[in-house]
Amino acid sequence: MKTFIFDLDGVLVFTDKFHYQAWKKIADGLGIYFDEKINNRLRGVSRMESLDIILERSTKRYSAGEKEDMAEEKNNYYKEFLKKMTPQDVEPAVRETLAELRRLGHKLAIGSSSKNTKFILQQTKLMDMFDAISDGTNITRSKPDPEVFLKAATFVGDIPENCIVVEDAIAGIEAAKAAGMMAAGIGEAAHYGKTDYRLEHFKEILEIEGI
Repeated sequence: MKTFIFDLDGVLVFTDKFHYQAWKKIADGLGIYFDEKINNRLRGVSRMESLDIILERSTKRYSAGEKEDMAEEKNNYYKEFLKKMTPQDVEPAVRETLAELRRLGHKLAIGSSSKNTKFILQQTKLMDMFDAISDGTNITRSKPDPEVFLKAATFVGDIPENCIVVEDAIAGIEAAKAAGMMAAGIGEAAHYGKTDYRLEHFKEILEIEGI
């Protein structure tokens, strides 16, 4: 049996629009230009790193404390948007595939940099599908560092070599490979050279050889 470790945003759910709207409120308040192209650079990186990318266009230097306040303000906006999420925000194919993987005896875990992971899982009624959750609350380094995936493997009691990471971001694929795990890519990550399994649709996870 394998352990499947799933990134959250862009794989199981899609909250990109909420992240964008929250960061846009911060950028607009600071008078900094921010659009969807810049927002794409934020995918798969931590909240503070995302803020640094946005502040590249600022002529003002901000203290660490000011940055912490901005990041917290962004997260408050984001959490307000997340309250609108429901179980209907999860594609039926995602629920069906997760249920089938569990039926087959595989372990399932989350490996996400987001500190809002558990809240999103609760809002979408996905929490009970997973044996372990490794997220932004228990890591100090974000992807492409492998920490989040290595901790997920530890939490379920498995070795990296028996884990398959499902990711939509290149930074996530890099993290999976750095962890010594196999990587299944969906979306942008499906076309990345280091991806082991290229998925066009989520349900194709069930077609991975050897599971």
